Formats: sequence, structure tokens, C-alpha cells
Amino acid sequence: MPDRQERPQNPIFKGKRVLITGGTGSLGTVLLRRLLSGQAGYPDRIVVFSRDESKQHQLRLDLRQIRSATDEIVYQTAKSNLEFRIGDVRDFHAVAAALSGIDIVFNTAALKQVPTCEYFPYEAVQTNIEGPENIVRAIRTLNLPVQTVVGISTDKAVSPINVMGLTKALQERIFVNANRDLTNTRFILARYGNVLASRGSVIPLFHEQIRLGGPVTITDENMTRFLLSLEDAVTVILTAVREARSGETYVPVIPSARVVDVANALINGRKIGTTITGRRPGEKIHEVLISEEERFRTIKRERHYVIEPILPELRHDNDVRSVLEREYSSGDNVMNLDDVRELLIRENLMVPGEPALRRRELLR
Repeated sequence: MPDRQERPQNPIFKGKRVLITGGTGSLGTVLLRRLLSGQAGYPDRIVVFSRDESKQHQLRLDLRQIRSATDEIVYQTAKSNLEFRIGDVRDFHAVAAALSGIDIVFNTAALKQVPTCEYFPYEAVQTNIEGPENIVRAIRTLNLPVQTVVGISTDKAVSPINVMGLTKALQERIFVNANRDLTNTRFILARYGNVLASRGSVIPLFHEQIRLGGPVTITDENMTRFLLSLEDAVTVILTAVREARSGETYVPVIPSARVVDVANALINGRKIGTTITGRRPGEKIHEVLISEEERFRTIKRERHYVIEPILPELRHDNDVRSVLEREYSSGDNVMNLDDVRELLIRENLMVPGEPALRRRELLR
């Protein structure tokens, strides 16, 4: 798993002005807390840009909760360095205003739910494609001195079969291509798969189903997923900021598991059944983080795979000796049930307490 501690001797965010689009989402909030903690240097300013005023208000309240010394640091930093902006990445003028004076951009804003994107494809296009294009367009037309833009991508962008993946694949191409003429800005990507316990992911669903006494629903008994915590996802992103060259895509080396084993580990011996419901629209059996084509331009840099840009004029090494013998899929090297259980325990994701308690309370 990625090393979560940023190198103290390399304070990459010291004195920087940072923008997080979609900053009230699951990933954005964890990224924000990491930046506020000063582990990689204290930014001069952090702007949280999102369209949901309710989530912004809740985030303000959450940052006031002091439970540890780290929370105190986060709160004190937030009081002086944090700014909230209401806006949508679909709106060019809002994006341009938010980018004013910014050094580093994290584009975490996205429509992420696969079925939602299937039923509302143009909504996904507007957020996942037009949003990134607005960032590039603003930097280009206004000649903004942005140093780094980080695009957050997904396994679904690899050989995409669903709308969410198609739009994320185009986001990757938009950011990589921007390096051709915006040579003063470094556009890079971080790509990873399933994030443990993120909003809308399978583990919170399993937790709720177990608390209600079951059954736990599984779409396909052969399905596998890479397993990465939100904290580790943020580490991948920050590592890319520290190390990536223009146009490179950082991919973590992480474990994978059968979804049915994740369910059984969380059930943990309780008398709760599982039900196979069938795959949802656009859902893949296995996650693939590096395709067969991409593996030929993939190198390894410590604990990450690094994909060189698809455009030859942007490549830093045109004689890449691939470290992969085939595509990088969650269907390979799958953990056994005991290893899955250990991972969930380590991440504090096991379901506590009596599973049927809530159901009994609801039936009273």
C-alpha cells in the first residue's frame, strides 16, 4: 500500500495557493484535511470550489471539531488559509474566477456513479469533459500562471464501456494534450480504482445492509475490485504532484479482491445471507488500471506505475522498457479472504455491534 506520510524535507505546498474543484466530495475533503495538516508544507491559501452550499456549510462545521492535536492544527490553518467558493466547473466564468491567483489545481469535481451517468449521459459530459476543458481554456485565454493541474481519473477510463469511463478518458486526453501549448503549466493525472468507504461505494452499502440484518447484495459473484483507502488515494495524488513530469499518469500498486470476499469479511460470521442481483448498467467484472496498449509505455517509480503520455512529442522517454507483461487488472493476484479481512480491520472498516439491532428498532 502507498506510504501515507509525505516527506517532511519536501514541503511542496509551502506558500502555494491551491484550488480543489469538487472540494466537498469524499476525496476532496480528505485531500483538504491533508493539506491543512501541513504534512507537505502549509499553503498560503486553499480554495474549496463546489456547487453545493449545504456540503460547504457542513464542511465548515466539521473542521471545527477538535478531537486530536492534528485536528487543532487543521482548524487553526483553516481559519486563516481556507476560502469557500460556490460555483460549477461547467461554468467557464466561475472557473476562471476561481483560478485567479492559483498555483496548483486539483480537479476532483466529477459525476462518478456509473448508473447515473448511463441514464444522464450529457450531464456526465458537461461535468467530466466540459469542466476540465474550462480549466484549460481559462488558463490559456487569460494567460494564468497556474503551475500544476492534477486530473483525477479512474480505472473506468481504461478501455471504457460506460459513459462515466468514456468521459473520464476524454478528461485524461484533454489534460495531457494541454501540455503541448501551455508549456508553463504541468498537467498530470492520478488514476486509481475503487476507493474504500467513499460516498456511494460498495462498502457503505454493505455496512448498511448488515446493520439491517441483510441480505447483502452482490451484482456478480466473479466481480473483483482494487482496494484503496481515501487516505491512500490522496497519497497517490500528492506523490504525483511531487514527482510527475508533464503528461504522466500515476497509478498505485495496490491489492485487489473478489467483491464476494469483501462482503463475507464484513459479515464476519453473522447469520446474514448474500443475494446476487445482476450487474448494473455499465458495470465491469474487473477493474483495469493499465490497458494492454498502455503497458508498453509504463514504467515503475518506487510504489507507483507511471504511464508516459500517448502523444509521442510529450514523452520523456521514447524507449520505455515496460515493467508489465499484460494489462494491470483487479482479476489478477487477488487476495484471499483472510487477507481481505486483515485489510478491512487495518482500515477500521469492519461493521461493529449487533447487525439486526437497527432492523428491530425500525420494526417497533
